[in-house]
Amino acid sequence: MPVFIYVLGLAVFAQGTSEFMLSGLVPGIARDLSVSVGAAASLTSAYAIGMIVGAPVMAALSARRPRRRALAGFLAAFVIVHVIGAVTTDFAVLFGTRIVAAIVNAGFLAVAMSVATALVTPAKQSRATAVLLSGVTLSCVVGVPVGALLGNWSGWRSAFWAVAALCLPALALVFRSAPTGAARRHDVSVRQEVRALKSGSVQLALTLAALVNGATFATFAYLAVIATDVAHLSADAVPEPPRVRWGLDFV
Repeated sequence: MPVFIYVLGLAVFAQGTSEFMLSGLVPGIARDLSVSVGAAASLTSAYAIGMIVGAPVMAALSARRPRRRALAGFLAAFVIVHVIGAVTTDFAVLFGTRIVAAIVNAGFLAVAMSVATALVTPAKQSRATAVLLSGVTLSCVVGVPVGALLGNWSGWRSAFWAVAALCLPALALVFRSAPTGAARRHDVSVRQEVRALKSGSVQLALTLAALVNGATFATFAYLAVIATDVAHLSADAVPEPPRVRWGLDFV
Protein backbone atom coordinates (compact mmCIF):
# COMPACT_ATOMS: atom_id res chain seq x y z
CA MET A 1 0.00 0.00 0.00
CA PRO A 2 1.54 3.38 -1.01
CA VAL A 3 2.63 5.50 1.95
CA PHE A 4 0.79 8.49 0.51
CA ILE A 5 -2.55 6.80 1.20
CA TYR A 6 -1.66 6.81 4.90
CA VAL A 7 -0.83 10.50 4.56
CA LEU A 8 -4.32 11.09 3.23
CA GLY A 9 -5.65 9.00 6.12
CA LEU A 10 -3.88 11.34 8.57
CA ALA A 11 -5.62 14.33 7.02
CA VAL A 12 -8.97 12.51 7.17
CA PHE A 13 -8.27 11.73 10.84
CA ALA A 14 -7.73 15.43 11.58
CA GLN A 15 -10.88 16.40 9.70
CA GLY A 16 -12.95 13.71 11.40
CA THR A 17 -11.68 14.85 14.79
CA SER A 18 -12.77 18.39 13.99
CA GLU A 19 -16.21 17.20 12.93
CA PHE A 20 -16.93 15.16 16.05
CA MET A 21 -14.91 16.82 18.83
CA LEU A 22 -17.54 19.47 19.57
CA SER A 23 -19.52 16.90 21.56
CA GLY A 24 -17.13 17.51 24.46
CA LEU A 25 -16.53 21.21 23.84
CA VAL A 26 -20.08 22.62 23.77
CA PRO A 27 -20.19 23.76 27.44
CA GLY A 28 -16.85 25.53 27.20
CA ILE A 29 -17.78 27.28 23.94
CA ALA A 30 -21.15 28.37 25.34
CA ARG A 31 -19.53 29.77 28.47
CA ASP A 32 -16.63 31.51 26.72
CA LEU A 33 -18.69 33.12 23.95
CA SER A 34 -21.69 33.89 26.19
CA VAL A 35 -24.20 31.92 24.14
CA SER A 36 -26.70 29.24 25.13
CA VAL A 37 -25.82 25.56 25.10
CA GLY A 38 -28.29 25.13 22.24
CA ALA A 39 -26.53 27.79 20.19
CA ALA A 40 -23.13 26.21 20.83
CA ALA A 41 -24.47 22.78 19.88
CA SER A 42 -25.74 24.24 16.60
CA LEU A 43 -22.11 24.31 15.48
CA THR A 44 -22.59 20.60 14.78
CA SER A 45 -25.51 21.50 12.52
CA ALA A 46 -23.31 24.08 10.79
CA TYR A 47 -20.81 21.36 9.92
CA ALA A 48 -23.60 19.13 8.66
CA ILE A 49 -24.89 21.93 6.41
CA GLY A 50 -21.43 22.41 4.97
CA MET A 51 -21.02 18.71 4.26
CA ILE A 52 -24.41 18.47 2.55
CA VAL A 53 -23.64 21.43 0.31
CA GLY A 54 -19.95 20.75 -0.12
CA ALA A 55 -19.90 17.06 -1.03
CA PRO A 56 -21.62 17.23 -4.45
CA VAL A 57 -20.52 20.76 -5.34
CA MET A 58 -16.84 20.32 -4.46
CA ALA A 59 -16.68 16.89 -6.09
CA ALA A 60 -17.94 18.40 -9.34
CA LEU A 61 -15.76 21.54 -9.20
CA SER A 62 -12.56 19.71 -8.32
CA ALA A 63 -12.99 16.89 -10.85
CA ARG A 64 -10.94 18.61 -13.55
CA ARG A 65 -8.41 20.36 -11.32
CA PRO A 66 -4.89 18.97 -10.79
CA ARG A 67 -5.20 16.65 -7.83
CA ARG A 68 -2.17 18.00 -5.97
CA ARG A 69 -3.48 21.55 -6.22
CA ALA A 70 -6.98 20.48 -5.16
CA LEU A 71 -5.79 18.46 -2.15
CA ALA A 72 -3.40 21.17 -1.02
CA GLY A 73 -5.97 23.93 -1.49
CA PHE A 74 -8.67 22.14 0.48
CA LEU A 75 -6.30 21.18 3.28
CA ALA A 76 -4.77 24.67 3.51
CA ALA A 77 -8.26 26.19 3.71
CA PHE A 78 -9.13 23.71 6.46
CA VAL A 79 -6.10 24.84 8.47
CA ILE A 80 -6.91 28.54 7.98
CA VAL A 81 -10.53 28.32 9.12
CA HIS A 82 -9.45 26.43 12.25
CA VAL A 83 -6.95 29.13 13.08
CA ILE A 84 -9.70 31.71 12.63
CA GLY A 85 -12.02 29.63 14.79
CA ALA A 86 -9.37 29.35 17.48
CA VAL A 87 -8.86 33.11 17.80
CA THR A 88 -12.32 34.54 17.18
CA THR A 89 -14.50 35.89 19.97
CA ASP A 90 -17.54 36.20 17.70
CA PHE A 91 -19.91 33.23 17.67
CA ALA A 92 -21.19 34.12 14.19
CA VAL A 93 -17.64 33.95 12.84
CA LEU A 94 -17.10 30.59 14.54
CA PHE A 95 -20.37 29.32 13.05
CA GLY A 96 -19.22 30.43 9.60
CA THR A 97 -15.85 28.71 9.97
CA ARG A 98 -17.61 25.44 10.74
CA ILE A 99 -19.59 25.63 7.50
CA VAL A 100 -16.49 26.45 5.46
CA ALA A 101 -14.49 23.72 7.20
CA ALA A 102 -17.14 21.17 6.29
CA ILE A 103 -17.26 22.29 2.66
CA VAL A 104 -13.51 21.96 2.19
CA ASN A 105 -13.54 18.69 4.15
CA ALA A 106 -16.06 17.30 1.68
CA GLY A 107 -13.97 18.50 -1.24
CA PHE A 108 -10.78 17.01 0.17
CA LEU A 109 -12.44 13.67 0.81
CA ALA A 110 -13.87 13.51 -2.71
CA VAL A 111 -10.45 14.09 -4.29
CA ALA A 112 -8.65 11.87 -1.77
CA MET A 113 -10.94 8.94 -2.58
CA SER A 114 -10.14 9.36 -6.26
CA VAL A 115 -6.40 9.58 -5.59
CA ALA A 116 -6.34 6.59 -3.21
CA THR A 117 -8.02 4.28 -5.71
CA ALA A 118 -5.89 5.56 -8.60
CA LEU A 119 -2.64 4.77 -6.77
CA VAL A 120 -3.32 1.03 -6.47
CA THR A 121 -4.39 -1.85 -8.67
CA PRO A 122 -8.12 -2.63 -8.97
CA ALA A 123 -7.69 -5.59 -6.61
CA LYS A 124 -6.44 -3.28 -3.84
CA GLN A 125 -8.87 -0.38 -4.31
CA SER A 126 -11.19 -1.57 -1.54
CA ARG A 127 -8.27 -1.83 0.86
CA ALA A 128 -7.03 1.63 -0.10
CA THR A 129 -10.47 3.08 0.53
CA ALA A 130 -10.63 1.31 3.91
CA VAL A 131 -7.23 2.72 4.92
CA LEU A 132 -8.32 6.22 3.94
CA LEU A 133 -11.65 6.07 5.77
CA SER A 134 -10.09 4.48 8.83
CA GLY A 135 -9.11 8.04 9.67
CA VAL A 136 -12.77 8.76 10.43
CA THR A 137 -13.05 5.73 12.73
CA LEU A 138 -9.84 6.61 14.56
CA SER A 139 -11.00 10.19 14.97
CA CYS A 140 -14.02 8.94 16.94
CA VAL A 141 -11.98 6.52 19.04
CA VAL A 142 -8.89 8.67 19.63
CA GLY A 143 -9.32 12.19 18.29
CA VAL A 144 -12.57 13.10 20.04
CA PRO A 145 -11.49 12.05 23.55
CA VAL A 146 -8.11 13.75 23.13
CA GLY A 147 -9.81 16.89 21.84
CA ALA A 148 -12.15 16.91 24.84
CA LEU A 149 -9.21 16.46 27.22
CA LEU A 150 -7.40 19.35 25.57
CA GLY A 151 -10.52 21.44 25.96
CA ASN A 152 -10.66 20.56 29.64
CA TRP A 153 -6.99 21.31 30.28
CA SER A 154 -6.40 24.34 28.07
CA GLY A 155 -9.79 25.54 26.86
CA TRP A 156 -11.76 24.63 23.76
CA ARG A 157 -9.58 26.80 21.54
CA SER A 158 -6.62 24.48 22.10
CA ALA A 159 -8.54 21.68 20.37
CA PHE A 160 -8.93 23.88 17.27
CA TRP A 161 -5.21 24.69 17.33
CA ALA A 162 -4.40 20.99 17.65
CA VAL A 163 -6.49 20.10 14.59
CA ALA A 164 -4.78 22.83 12.55
CA ALA A 165 -1.34 21.61 13.67
CA LEU A 166 -2.23 17.99 12.89
CA CYS A 167 -3.00 18.94 9.29
CA LEU A 168 0.37 20.59 8.66
CA PRO A 169 2.47 17.41 8.18
CA ALA A 170 -0.16 16.05 5.79
CA LEU A 171 -0.21 19.37 3.92
CA ALA A 172 3.57 19.32 3.51
CA LEU A 173 3.50 15.75 2.21
CA VAL A 174 0.66 16.55 -0.18
CA PHE A 175 2.81 19.27 -1.77
CA ARG A 176 5.65 16.79 -2.03
CA SER A 177 4.00 13.52 -3.04
CA ALA A 178 0.47 14.01 -4.40
CA PRO A 179 -0.18 13.17 -8.06
CA THR A 180 -0.19 16.24 -10.25
CA GLY A 181 -2.67 15.26 -12.94
CA ALA A 182 -6.42 15.81 -12.94
CA ALA A 183 -8.91 12.99 -12.62
CA ARG A 184 -9.54 11.14 -15.86
CA ARG A 185 -12.65 12.29 -17.65
CA HIS A 186 -14.45 8.95 -17.39
CA ASP A 187 -13.80 8.83 -13.65
CA VAL A 188 -16.30 11.61 -12.93
CA SER A 189 -19.75 12.14 -14.38
CA VAL A 190 -22.15 14.45 -12.58
CA ARG A 191 -24.99 13.34 -14.86
CA GLN A 192 -24.45 9.71 -13.91
CA GLU A 193 -24.48 10.64 -10.23
CA VAL A 194 -27.76 12.54 -10.64
CA ARG A 195 -29.33 9.66 -12.56
CA ALA A 196 -28.27 7.25 -9.82
CA LEU A 197 -30.14 9.36 -7.27
CA LYS A 198 -33.40 8.65 -9.10
CA SER A 199 -33.21 4.99 -8.15
CA GLY A 200 -35.78 3.99 -5.53
CA SER A 201 -33.32 1.75 -3.71
CA VAL A 202 -30.73 4.55 -3.56
CA GLN A 203 -33.32 7.01 -2.24
CA LEU A 204 -34.42 4.50 0.41
CA ALA A 205 -30.82 3.92 1.51
CA LEU A 206 -30.15 7.67 1.68
CA THR A 207 -33.34 8.29 3.66
CA LEU A 208 -32.49 5.60 6.20
CA ALA A 209 -28.92 6.89 6.48
CA ALA A 210 -30.21 10.43 7.04
CA LEU A 211 -32.60 9.29 9.78
CA VAL A 212 -29.97 7.23 11.58
CA ASN A 213 -27.32 9.93 11.40
CA GLY A 214 -29.80 12.65 12.32
CA ALA A 215 -30.87 10.78 15.44
CA THR A 216 -27.27 10.02 16.33
CA PHE A 217 -25.97 13.56 16.03
CA ALA A 218 -29.01 15.14 17.65
CA THR A 219 -27.87 13.33 20.78
CA PHE A 220 -24.14 13.54 20.09
CA ALA A 221 -24.17 17.32 19.99
CA TYR A 222 -25.32 17.45 23.63
CA LEU A 223 -23.26 14.51 24.88
CA ALA A 224 -21.33 16.39 27.58
CA VAL A 225 -24.48 18.10 28.85
CA ILE A 226 -26.53 14.90 28.85
CA ALA A 227 -23.81 12.98 30.70
CA THR A 228 -23.71 15.44 33.59
CA ASP A 229 -27.20 16.97 33.76
CA VAL A 230 -29.38 14.06 32.66
CA ALA A 231 -27.40 10.92 33.48
CA HIS A 232 -25.97 12.63 36.59
CA LEU A 233 -22.48 11.27 35.97
CA SER A 234 -19.72 12.84 37.98
CA ALA A 235 -17.68 15.60 36.41
CA ASP A 236 -14.67 13.28 36.35
CA ALA A 237 -16.51 10.95 33.95
CA VAL A 238 -16.62 13.63 31.24
CA PRO A 239 -13.33 15.02 29.84
CA GLU A 240 -14.87 18.47 29.35
CA PRO A 241 -17.30 18.85 32.27
CA PRO A 242 -19.34 22.04 32.59
CA ARG A 243 -18.17 24.20 35.47
CA VAL A 244 -21.74 25.25 36.22
CA ARG A 245 -24.97 23.37 35.96
CA TRP A 246 -26.43 23.98 32.51
CA GLY A 247 -29.80 22.30 33.03
CA LEU A 248 -31.92 21.46 30.01
CA ASP A 249 -32.12 24.95 28.56
CA PHE A 250 -31.03 24.02 25.03
CA VAL A 251 -32.51 27.09 23.40
